[in-house]
Amino acid sequence: MTPRSLLLAAAAAISLLAGPAFADTVKVGVIGPFSGPFGLFGKNFKQGIEAFQAKNGKAVKGHEVEFVYRDLEGVDPAKAKALAQELIVKERVQYLAGAYFTPDALAIATVLDQGKVPFVVLNAATSVITEKSPLIARTSFTMWQNTVPAAQVALEKGVKKVVIAVSDYGPGLDAEAAFKKTFEAGGGQVVDAIRMPIRTTDFGPIMGRVKETGADAVFAFLPSGPPTLAFVKAFIDNGLKAANVKLITTGDVTAENDLPAIGDAALGIISTYHYAVSHDSAANRDFLAAMKGVGAKDGEIVMASVAAYDGARMIYRMIEATDGKQEPQKAIDAIKGFAWESPRGPVSIDPKTRHIRQNVYERVVDKKDGILINREVKTFADQPDTGLSPTP
Repeated sequence: MTPRSLLLAAAAAISLLAGPAFADTVKVGVIGPFSGPFGLFGKNFKQGIEAFQAKNGKAVKGHEVEFVYRDLEGVDPAKAKALAQELIVKERVQYLAGAYFTPDALAIATVLDQGKVPFVVLNAATSVITEKSPLIARTSFTMWQNTVPAAQVALEKGVKKVVIAVSDYGPGLDAEAAFKKTFEAGGGQVVDAIRMPIRTTDFGPIMGRVKETGADAVFAFLPSGPPTLAFVKAFIDNGLKAANVKLITTGDVTAENDLPAIGDAALGIISTYHYAVSHDSAANRDFLAAMKGVGAKDGEIVMASVAAYDGARMIYRMIEATDGKQEPQKAIDAIKGFAWESPRGPVSIDPKTRHIRQNVYERVVDKKDGILINREVKTFADQPDTGLSPTP
């Protein structure tokens, strides 16, 4: 062969090697709050994914899996949509994941069908999200799922009159509807329903309004973050806890990362939620060890990391089912009915709603070895999303 033909042959060989290597990298775009007041939850998205890859490797059937992260600091649907479009068009991702807030998830949903990209929701909790595209699945929770047991707990404890206080956006409205329907069906009375601006941190006037009703309990939902801490402190500081008014919440309001700041005044607060760091199982112990292996610190591990860990598992299953090809419907079909042991307990994906079914636990704030925890006291097994789910 002449020198020129040797060079051409070498160039061709390099081209052949480079092509499959690029094609065998499956990219996944993750959109979440990696900065700002909700930055801890974006950090948990990333660490949950890293923990899964540390335990399971970074390739599926020879296809390298690369996660590409984009920061969405808060509620910003326009930016959420733009980031999703950028990831699909410029980064050529085959999957999307993330979304801490419902308005952002709904904005991302509008680009999925055209982009032919499945989307795994890692937090946003309004029931209707999975109806917006057949390419959406969810590994987090919905407000109906966690709130129906909260109303059942209130009734079991003999609560007669309740004030509902929720953040005024999709998940809050779902929580209000779920609690009201279940509590009133059981004979309870909702004496007031308060919808709070999502960015408010001044809850003193709301606590005054609760006092005036004579209610014996408050049911509350706010998204995890700065407002939840302020809400609980206002409940305590305004004398409601001292007056034996019960506070019943979803787990967002008593997240483990906030308990040290609340202090012993949090003892006895009741919540219903699908995960606690204190959950006693081998799968959870393995998960926590993997989280610490990627740099997670005690007191900073929240549910968002479990949803991301399980979300990565689902994405791996979809990549395996499609052999790395961009076949979105085949990918989604592969996770319908998928069941596994999560750090939170046994879970499965409802084949009709593509939403996760899971245990929901009644918890009470308690102390173990001097540390405040959410101690699980009762299990509501295999809970569907009763806001949408047609399955029993």
